[in-house]
Amino acid sequence: MPTYEYECNSCGTHFERVQSFTDPSTAECPNGHGDVHRVLSAPAIIFNGPGFYITDSRKSGHGDASKDKEGSTAAPKCSTCSIKPITD
Repeated sequence: MPTYEYECNSCGTHFERVQSFTDPSTAECPNGHGDVHRVLSAPAIIFNGPGFYITDSRKSGHGDASKDKEGSTAAPKCSTCSIKPITD
């Protein structure tokens, strides 16, 4: 169940409540005041895994992907499609 943060408009008390999504919002602070509002904060973001590196999608044994047929250095192709980026 999620934890919601509240703050009392009367006394400034900051408190938390563990509530279900279907529960109504808390209408009273621990000090008995009835004027509270929910405090919105940034969500916690957790990135799991090895990371996003150029070596994650590179296939071994295919040579240098940054050289075209003439041997000149060109912009690398997109790793998820066959479209080359525009290089002006």
